[in-house]
Amino acid sequence: MTALPALTSTGTNLATTTLPPHPYTIQPPHTTRHQDQTRPINYDSKKPNLSLKQISNKTSIDPVVSWTSSISRYCRNGQLHQAALHFTQMRLLEIDPNHVTFITLLSCCADFPSQGKSLGPLLHAYTRKLGLDTYNMMVGAALVDMYAKCGHVDLARLCFDELKVKNPVSWNTMIDGFMRNGKIREAIELFDEMPERGVISWTVLIHGFVKMGLFEEALEWFRKMQVSKAEPDRVTIVTVLSACANLGALGLGLWVHRYALKKGLRDNVKICNSLIDLYSRCGAIELARQVFEKMGERTLVSWNSIIGGLASNGFTEEALEYFDLMQKQGLKPNDVSFTGALTACSHTGLVDEGLKYFDIMERVHKISPRIEHYGCIVDLYSRAGRLEDAMSVIQNMPMKPNEVVVGSLLAACRTRGDVELAERLMNYLVHLDPGADSNYVLLSNIYAAVGKWDGACKQRMTMKALGIQKKPGFSSIEIGCDIHEFVAGDKSHNKAEDIYSMLELLSFDQALCETPRG
Repeated sequence: MTALPALTSTGTNLATTTLPPHPYTIQPPHTTRHQDQTRPINYDSKKPNLSLKQISNKTSIDPVVSWTSSISRYCRNGQLHQAALHFTQMRLLEIDPNHVTFITLLSCCADFPSQGKSLGPLLHAYTRKLGLDTYNMMVGAALVDMYAKCGHVDLARLCFDELKVKNPVSWNTMIDGFMRNGKIREAIELFDEMPERGVISWTVLIHGFVKMGLFEEALEWFRKMQVSKAEPDRVTIVTVLSACANLGALGLGLWVHRYALKKGLRDNVKICNSLIDLYSRCGAIELARQVFEKMGERTLVSWNSIIGGLASNGFTEEALEYFDLMQKQGLKPNDVSFTGALTACSHTGLVDEGLKYFDIMERVHKISPRIEHYGCIVDLYSRAGRLEDAMSVIQNMPMKPNEVVVGSLLAACRTRGDVELAERLMNYLVHLDPGADSNYVLLSNIYAAVGKWDGACKQRMTMKALGIQKKPGFSSIEIGCDIHEFVAGDKSHNKAEDIYSMLELLSFDQALCETPRG
């Protein structure tokens, strides 16, 4: 059985423990100080010039509150190392931390797991000595969250099991930890064991499926939530709309939209932003535009959503108009805004306009281009037929190109019949994703399109030698808020017999229509 870290009964001396990458020294409660306590504490130059005596002499407020407030400030700024050093100072003054102090530090460890996985177990040992880890539900939940986000979900479960009393927060935190670490079966089992399941519990589970890309499962659990009579809140609605957008489930999305209106959530900015994204991705750009225009308050995310939606649906002029209007209304574009503008230029071949926006992004707004921006430039050149320019961008990018960036140029090579460049690109793609079937298939199709059957055959043989199988493409259709998927020749659907009977009838009707009358 996995043992909890640093929970031995031998009185582990935490004050002398050294942890990477910084030495955190936490003095346990009710221990004597070192004899040379008058020696000044040597902290690095980045630490604030802090007088311990001045802080300890404050009488206007509880010193525990004052110190915890300072630690919280460091944690909010992501300065976990500074917060830990401040905590050490607090202990050297023999000021005992309370449960809020530990929750603050443990939450910061959870938010920054690369550092927190070292400090977190020490804090756990300290709370163990005080009995807070098992008798204080808030501290226990913080420990569960910390271990789960640091990737130690088994330790999180041990902390959960050790809790003497559990509240809904404890259960929800553990379920979220399982989902976060891909432990779906364990999450569902724990969910079923809950004495009482509220809207937050359902939402945690549904959100976990969405985060893992299991959108159909997310919608299935949303249906179960409805059957249970639990009322979705605004967080649930945003989560479900995200699943609908990724599946293209327009019908269910419309139902959720109506539900939000019925519940008086018409003016909720996050829901409106999610609706704009949903309608844009489903091709219902007019509905997206209606939601945007009716918003009483618009954030940068709102503008980015409508700009990106218009751009991806081919409404280039409108997208760029919204991009300019956004700035006139006082909002400064960010990297996502420029991705939308560059996408708009790419879809209609506005090479000069796209390059201008790319230059403005760097020179005027001081935004460092990300791989998405370079991908847009590659796509911009590729669609305009300037394949060598696109290749030059890939070769000179400051970061390693991904398969999406290189794949867009490879697709352009097929359109233009440029076999030589396609062969050069395959060297990149094989290195980036050697197991991707689509790249080999695409190059094989390029060879076939220009009549180089030997090259096409060679690619198929290479796939076979590497054990790479072509993944079947599938089509999907939404009927009655349900998503149905099909592959070529698929007969696994429970309505397969009816579907094929209807296809035969349609084929017969088509043949009758095509028969010449004489």
